[in-house]
Amino acid sequence: MSMRNNSIISLFSGAMGLDLGLEKAGFKTRVAVETDQTAAETIRANKKSLPVINSPIENVSTEEILKKAKLSVGEATIVSGGPCCQSFSTAGKRGSLCDQRGTLFKDFCRVVREAQPRFFIMENVKGLMSAAIRHRPLSERGPGFPPLSPNEELGSAFRLILDELATLGYYIIYSLVNAADYGTPQMRHRVIITGSRDGEEIHIPSTQSKNGKSNYITLRKALRGVKSTEWVEFSDKNLKFLRLLAPGEHWTSLPKKLQKKALGAAFDSWGGRKGFYRRLSWTKPSPSLTTAPDGKATMLCHPSKDRPLSVEEYARLQEFPDSYVFKGSTRDKYTFIGNAVPLSLGFAIGKMIKRTMEMTKKYDLPDNADDRKGFVKCGDPVLEKRLNNRPRTQLPPPSHRSNPDPKAARKWLEKVGKSSANLICRA
Repeated sequence: MSMRNNSIISLFSGAMGLDLGLEKAGFKTRVAVETDQTAAETIRANKKSLPVINSPIENVSTEEILKKAKLSVGEATIVSGGPCCQSFSTAGKRGSLCDQRGTLFKDFCRVVREAQPRFFIMENVKGLMSAAIRHRPLSERGPGFPPLSPNEELGSAFRLILDELATLGYYIIYSLVNAADYGTPQMRHRVIITGSRDGEEIHIPSTQSKNGKSNYITLRKALRGVKSTEWVEFSDKNLKFLRLLAPGEHWTSLPKKLQKKALGAAFDSWGGRKGFYRRLSWTKPSPSLTTAPDGKATMLCHPSKDRPLSVEEYARLQEFPDSYVFKGSTRDKYTFIGNAVPLSLGFAIGKMIKRTMEMTKKYDLPDNADDRKGFVKCGDPVLEKRLNNRPRTQLPPPSHRSNPDPKAARKWLEKVGKSSANLICRA
């Protein structure tokens, strides 16, 4: 196959965070496919010569993509993209593959299968690894309810996606990474799946940690010199509680008598609820950016000002150039930036692929390269062990079960598998 060195086909491009990081590593985006009109306008405003296909990916043929990119089958170096993640996010309703947005990975696979790039890069939210094909509400699990079906078990959606990717015939490595480990001033966990058509020895990019310790970039350092002009406002109710919090605190630091009043019905729910009434710390990286910094469960309040992080601060934390232009409303901008891949992470992945290409050019493909094709491997042994040993189901704590009797819960869990019974200790 001929090759146009360093070319990228960008799918689900958004604001192009991943692609900008890859470009920093020496690659060139040849075409972008983005369904949202305002996001497409953002790309055009910053990449005036880049062909942009503004259409749902399911309506775009691979032939059209290659034609716009001026590439033939097998010539692209990378197909990159993050299929819509809302259906897998733990912050949403977790519609998973029953949500139309959750099936867009099949179109990503279609383009890879038909375009035959040398590599592909697929990214998504951390929740992808635990998502079920069909989500059963926690209130409908446990004693008094039937065991989960295989399609309702934790991770069943992720297993299906990996099985589909395996059919491409690529050597595939996946892992869960924290962008902060690569120089991003943000604790942002993403699932990264990388594939090599020719069976080249790809791997998860090395972090910037030294002596086992990561040198995280703090919010104070990251936001130095930012000129904020655009943001949404908190409601008066939310401001009343946020003003009681110091930098680095959230709702648990409110006076006990105010906590239930602040959270409302969420007070009696379960889980960490760390996004409620959250004022950021100057001395730590930012939490993962959301698409709504003023949302009740996704608040990202400035450390010293009574407002959410601004659009400009968002862009800085995702490492976009200060000169980068974002089109649309303020809400649109938060969405595009909040869904992006930080540039440092994209750069690290790009450098890994560059080194892989250089090694192949220098030493040729190893003898076992063909044996790797169609093989899917976790790039992190610790993560692999955790995924293999995790329970297949999840229960709310005893206080939130219809039957809070721990013995009854244990008995039910033992019905659905020995590994699931371990969860009783953590419930």
